[in-house]
Amino acid sequence: MALVGLTFVLMMPPIMQSLAALIAKGVPWSGILRVLVTLFPQALSVTIPMALLYGILFGLGRISSDREFVAFQACGVSVFRIMRPIALLAVLATGATAYETIAALPDANQTFRELSFNFVASGAESDIKPRIFYQNFPNRVLYTRDIDRTGEWHEVFLADSTTPDKTTVHVASKGRLNIDREKKAVTLSLENGARHTTYVNRPAVYEGSSFDRLVLDMDAQTVFPRAQIVKGDNEKTIFELRETAARNVLNGGTNYSQLYTIQQKFSLPAACLVLALIGLALGVSNSKEGKLASFTLGTGVVFVYYVLLYSSRAAALAGRVKPGLAPWLVNVVLGAAGVALLLWRAGSADQPIRLTLPAFWRRREARPEISGPAATAPAAVRRGQRVVVVIRVPHLNWPRPSLLDLYIARQYLGVFAVSFLALVGIFYIATLIDLADELLGGVTSTGVMLRYFYFATPQYVYYIIPMAALVATLVTIGLLTKNSELIVMRACGISLYRSALPLLIFGVVFSGVLFELQEQVLAEWNREAQRLNAIMRGYPIHMVGVLNRQWIVGKNGDIYRFQAFDPRRNQFTQLSVFHLNDAAWRLDRLTYAADTVLAQQNGEDSFTWMAHNGWTRVFTTGGARTSSTSAVKYEPFASLQLSLEPPVYFKTDDPDADRMTFGELKGYIAELQASGYHVIPYKVALQQKLAFPFVAIIMTLLAVPFAVTTGRSGAIYGIGVGLVLAIIYRTALSLFGALGSGGWIDPTLAAWAPNILFGAAAVYLLLTVRT
Repeated sequence: MALVGLTFVLMMPPIMQSLAALIAKGVPWSGILRVLVTLFPQALSVTIPMALLYGILFGLGRISSDREFVAFQACGVSVFRIMRPIALLAVLATGATAYETIAALPDANQTFRELSFNFVASGAESDIKPRIFYQNFPNRVLYTRDIDRTGEWHEVFLADSTTPDKTTVHVASKGRLNIDREKKAVTLSLENGARHTTYVNRPAVYEGSSFDRLVLDMDAQTVFPRAQIVKGDNEKTIFELRETAARNVLNGGTNYSQLYTIQQKFSLPAACLVLALIGLALGVSNSKEGKLASFTLGTGVVFVYYVLLYSSRAAALAGRVKPGLAPWLVNVVLGAAGVALLLWRAGSADQPIRLTLPAFWRRREARPEISGPAATAPAAVRRGQRVVVVIRVPHLNWPRPSLLDLYIARQYLGVFAVSFLALVGIFYIATLIDLADELLGGVTSTGVMLRYFYFATPQYVYYIIPMAALVATLVTIGLLTKNSELIVMRACGISLYRSALPLLIFGVVFSGVLFELQEQVLAEWNREAQRLNAIMRGYPIHMVGVLNRQWIVGKNGDIYRFQAFDPRRNQFTQLSVFHLNDAAWRLDRLTYAADTVLAQQNGEDSFTWMAHNGWTRVFTTGGARTSSTSAVKYEPFASLQLSLEPPVYFKTDDPDADRMTFGELKGYIAELQASGYHVIPYKVALQQKLAFPFVAIIMTLLAVPFAVTTGRSGAIYGIGVGLVLAIIYRTALSLFGALGSGGWIDPTLAAWAPNILFGAAAVYLLLTVRT
């Protein structure tokens, strides 16, 4: 159960990311399954040692809480006798982890990279979206206003700057991308359009023509890339790592990374033996904390292990520690601690491990009792004849929680806190593992990583709260069922619905917290987290931003192309304005200026820009949509006033739904719809912002009947059921979201479908369970 849960937590982010991208690319389900299967070895090499530790702690925790270990001691069974089956499990886990790290992991990592790269790169048809500039073809920019279900484009704009100093613009009523995968040939066909060619250094020269059908050869390598992906150290076998290490030494480089990786392939399996020793020492006691305490303790041990592991790796790559020794340091340190704890436990197995905290205050000594005549004197005499007036306030029966509500709430909050902290700890461990190469390779610093943790935490808290609420409800109701407390409540006339009312209230509160997080925190913090993530990974901070977004569609449908835009001076360099006739979809006017600056603001939405050193071409036709260009009026200018959008329009980055509040996204969708943009993915994201916060309520309602029927299996079973439900829900959320973004189902239905399905299941189970 621990192996499934931990593997799910570690694999969920890459699975959701890959699943949505592959579905959007139109990859068949067989291909999606092949990609996802290759993720398992990477997760299992980490989760097998962790699951072994949790399993030992859970098992020994139950034995200790039921006082079975006391019986073992009474029968002469020592801690070292209990070590035998645990040692066998540790050896099996060591073998499994060794197979994953030495044999399965290198091949799986490389296969995942190649499959995902080829699937994503070869989905050019699905990459082309209405109202979005497609720039993956070298020196060509494609824009289409609409795409029907057959894949045919309507109202197409294609700019070709393959030849230096020459720009050819094609404006066509229809178009389509034709891909021959057998011959690896790619062509683009356009119908009923015109072609306009201009020259930057020869502005007076113009070439124009019309066409009924035009076929252009495209760069096939952009659709069928040569997927020869260079292997990293994690994708290499031991033999390949040794070859790379020797080659680096010959070339005058360092081989620290390769030597460390070789030893890590053996030290990770050996960690199973170390963690088993620690699990035995910590799990055997006579205390009654149970499995939840074991869960918390195990998370702490895992966190310490990986912090020490990657600290030693940092020292090895920096040359401060021998790379062949560094992976084993954590095993040596924790192994010694495990041996010491086990020997201590063998000598005092009936004593729990206590940590003494310093007391900063002492209880005041009790005041001496008053005796003699003073004790029997009236109160007024003792107080110096002062009269005290007592006013009695009428008792008001305000609604307040009962003793039963407080009892259930206390259990619920305890389990919720443990689950929440454990999941947050796992998130930090997984993120640390993911970013270890950037940190140790000198790409980023510890300070930047800590800031990233700080700003990325709210997003993960946003996802963790529903999972923690689900697990807390399952465990709380499960324990009440296992201890027969629900039966006692029913005997006293308290139904299951009334008993679960505090849990439902907590679910409502958590839903409100999720919505407030989404509206008040996530938008701004996600932007900063993305910026820090780009810095750590060496990505450009603005992948498509103010400084390099060279193609923009205006509110009136005009297309702007510029070489650069200075947001501080509000100045364009080499600005081209393509004015398109919306009704006939033809180019009516083309304006070019070497330099354009903001002149003045005429009103709230009216801005005058001054263009310098350019020219204007006006195209006139006979009126028919397919007629050829009959006249071209060319006018050069030294300066010309242009009416363009306000500066902020060009300063705004392409929006991301995750970095916008509900109100901001709703307003942005309204603007896009008014301009006829493709807004279906944004509509799905908008509805998901409303639907997802309700998951805390739905999961609570679903968990109550589940826990009643399975509660006698124990708390750990409830945790397992919760993780399975979370897996199903997250998969459904990603699947329906991808289907909605692709236009297969209605956006509102796509966002609310997981809640509808799980809510219907919850209602059915609540109505059929014994209350």
